[in-house]
Amino acid sequence: MRKPVTDLIHHPYSPPARFAAPQPGVYKASTVFFDDVAAMRARDWKTKAGYTYGLHGTPTTFTLEERLASLEGGTECLLVPSGLAAIGLVSFALLKHGDEVLIPDNAYGPNKALASGELANFGISHRFYDAMNPGDLAAKLSDRTKLVWLEAAGSVTMEFPDLPALVGHCRARGVITALDDTWGAGLAFAPFDLQGSGQGVDVTIHALTKYPSGGGDVLMGSVVTRDDRLHRLLKLTHMRMGFGVGAGDAETLLRSLPSMALRYQAHDGSARDLARWLQTRPEIEQVLHPALEGSPGHANWLRLCGATDLAAGLFSVVFDSRFGSEQVDRFCDSLALFRLGYSWGGPISLVVPYDIALMRDASVAQWPHKGTLVRFSIGLEDVDDLRADLAQAFDAL
Repeated sequence: MRKPVTDLIHHPYSPPARFAAPQPGVYKASTVFFDDVAAMRARDWKTKAGYTYGLHGTPTTFTLEERLASLEGGTECLLVPSGLAAIGLVSFALLKHGDEVLIPDNAYGPNKALASGELANFGISHRFYDAMNPGDLAAKLSDRTKLVWLEAAGSVTMEFPDLPALVGHCRARGVITALDDTWGAGLAFAPFDLQGSGQGVDVTIHALTKYPSGGGDVLMGSVVTRDDRLHRLLKLTHMRMGFGVGAGDAETLLRSLPSMALRYQAHDGSARDLARWLQTRPEIEQVLHPALEGSPGHANWLRLCGATDLAAGLFSVVFDSRFGSEQVDRFCDSLALFRLGYSWGGPISLVVPYDIALMRDASVAQWPHKGTLVRFSIGLEDVDDLRADLAQAFDAL
């Protein structure tokens, strides 16, 4: 007869199957059991037909992957620990020594840093292009170019590019396109079916840290594609780099996804309200928000997102040049509801001042403004309270 301590580990009870509830079950596992040696040897970690090891997927992570793939219009999804890890996975899977990658000059800064650091160390070159000038991209494509990164809207400065034109140049040269879809979140436009053309980008990455999470408390990223060949390349690199996500974080995402569209619309509505109000303020030279007329790329946003009429709850402002950086810093420090912090898509409004001159390659496109730029992420607070907070901070100028 077995001792009770052994039965604590090998107890014969198994709960009845077919339990159903609003939230999917959470499976935490490194080790996965097999019925016999034959089953162990036959199981293939590269498909979702079965389970081999926790790093290669559980019912929880498979469920999250399938829902995210559907959200963005793809067929295959991989989960990684952060949005930047998603960028790294794509770059390492699709580039090798001697290749070149083209990156928009207004891209997410860490993507540019990865290119100038690790990719350069591996003999992979990079160049920056003007995302608002498809001709500049076309002129820089070469036989060595194997990957082109896209962003819509551009990081921090919020220019909205002509995505179909950029993708068209790449397709004509057989170059893979990868879109950072964090801003659009799979809601504002369909990245794999641009303007109903049936064509789109080859790969998307998504910082799930932002709108899919919605709480400012999860780090995770995804890589989605419709292309089986690309997915296999990405999956192999994903395995070799040992990427995995925690079951608790996957559970948080699964709980948050059903409300994402409602939250996205709420962020969007408040952001547009405040952005339009800021256009009337004498302290502000320009408001950079793709859905507002006069913002760079507004016509491109209208063509791509007009059917949904959606935009992220994110925008930037350029202060009049009579206000120096110290005064703008004082404005940011004087805000009470807006907190100083990176990221976006959570319930709390955020603010960050930037020195764009330090973030751009002057040889690509000249930044036209002299004033300091400040980016706002609008949370879920009452919009009138946020407006009052901004108004009192203007007094501090």
